[in-house]
Amino acid sequence: MTRLSNIVAMSVLCAGLGFWTRFAHAESAPAQTERLESGASVELETVSSEVQQMIQSRQISGAVVLVEHKGAVVHHTAHGLRDIESEAPMKTDTIFRIYSMTKPVTSVAALMLVEEGRLNLDDSIDEHLPEFSSLHVRGFFGRRAPLKQPVTVRDLLRHTSGMTYGFFGVGPVDLMYMKSHPLFSKNSEEMVAKMGRLPLVHQPGSKWRYSMSTDVLGVLVERVSGQSLGDFFDERLFEPLGMIDTAFSIPDEKIDRFTSTYGINLTLQEDFKASDFRNQNRFQSGGGGLVSTAADYLRFAKMLRNGGELDGRRYLSAETVEMMTTNQLPKGVRAQGLFGFGLGVRVQLETWGDKAHKGQYGWDGVESTHFWISPSDELVVIALSQRKPFSLELRHRLTPVVYRALADHQENPKRP
Repeated sequence: MTRLSNIVAMSVLCAGLGFWTRFAHAESAPAQTERLESGASVELETVSSEVQQMIQSRQISGAVVLVEHKGAVVHHTAHGLRDIESEAPMKTDTIFRIYSMTKPVTSVAALMLVEEGRLNLDDSIDEHLPEFSSLHVRGFFGRRAPLKQPVTVRDLLRHTSGMTYGFFGVGPVDLMYMKSHPLFSKNSEEMVAKMGRLPLVHQPGSKWRYSMSTDVLGVLVERVSGQSLGDFFDERLFEPLGMIDTAFSIPDEKIDRFTSTYGINLTLQEDFKASDFRNQNRFQSGGGGLVSTAADYLRFAKMLRNGGELDGRRYLSAETVEMMTTNQLPKGVRAQGLFGFGLGVRVQLETWGDKAHKGQYGWDGVESTHFWISPSDELVVIALSQRKPFSLELRHRLTPVVYRALADHQENPKRP
C-alpha cells in the first residue's frame, strides 16, 4: 500500500471514528425532561425507552415527544442530538421542519374565512383563483376530458381535487409535474400559474389523492384575505395562540435551536446552519413550509381538541371543528385505502386495539414528524424527529405505548 493510500485510509478511519464518537453521545446523553404539570400521573417511561431504541439502532439522531392528557402535560422529553456533527443535544425547545404538519394550520385558516362568509366550501376555486379556469382531466391516451363538476374549496381541504404531488407516483400527470415542479416556484403566483396548466389525475370529488391541494388552499387564503399567508397565520393564529417559534423561516437568533436533517444510517441531509429555512423570503407553502416546536404545536392542537377555543379565545366554532375532524369523504372513498379524511386531517374510522382509537385524527410531516389527537381519550401526542425519507416508525412505536399507559392508568388510578 502506498504512503498516499495509507494517508487516505487513515483519514477515512479517523472520520468514521469521529462520527461514531459523536453518535455515541446521542446514545448515552440523558433525556431532557420537562417538569410535569400538577395532577399528571400517567406513567410513560416506556416512551423514552422506545425513542432511545430508535437512536441506538441509528434510525434517528434524536426526537422530542410531548403528550398531553386531560389538559395536563404528562410527558415532554428530548432525546439524542439535534446535530451530530457538533454534538449539540436535542432539547425540548428544539425547532423542527414540520413540513406537511403545516396543512392542518392552512386548513384552519381557510375555515376561518368560511365562517366569516368570505369563502364557501362549495365555491369553485376558479372564482377566487382564475388561473384554474381551464382545468381538465387527462383521459386515456392523453385525451382532454372535461370536468363533470368543478374543483371546490371542499375538494382542496379533503384532497379530492384530482391534483397530485408528482413525487409519490409514476403516472403521466406525475411526470408532467416533475418536469417543472410547481413547488419549486419563486412565489405563489408562479405556482398556481403552473398548476392551472396541468391536467387533473381524476374527476374532482371521485377519489382521494394526496396532492398539492393544500398549497393551492394557501394561495386561496392569500387572495381572499389580501394578506400573505405568513401574515395571516401570525395575526390570526400564531400570535394569539402564543406560538412564538412557528414561522415559514428561522431567524438567525434562533439558529442554534434548529435541527439538522439525517437520512438512512444517519447520513447528513441538511446542515442546520446551511438550511434554506434561513432564507427570510422563502416561498410560504401552505402545504409544507413551517418550522415549529412541540410546545408551539401543542397550542394549536389543544385549540382543536377544545373545539376551536383556547384560553378564552375562540378561533373556530365547535361545529366547524367537528366537521374538520370527522370523515368528509364521499361514500366508498378512503384515504390511503384505509382511513377517513376530514377537512385537513386523517381520521381513524375504527378502533385497532392499542394501535389506533376510533375518532383519532392528525397528520404527519415528510421528515418524520407526527401529531395525533384522540378526542375520546382527551389526548394529544406530538412526536418530532428529522429523518428522511419519511418513516412512520416513531408514530407506530409510540401509539401503542401511550394507549397502554392510559389503559393501565384507568385500571390503577392510584398508582404514583
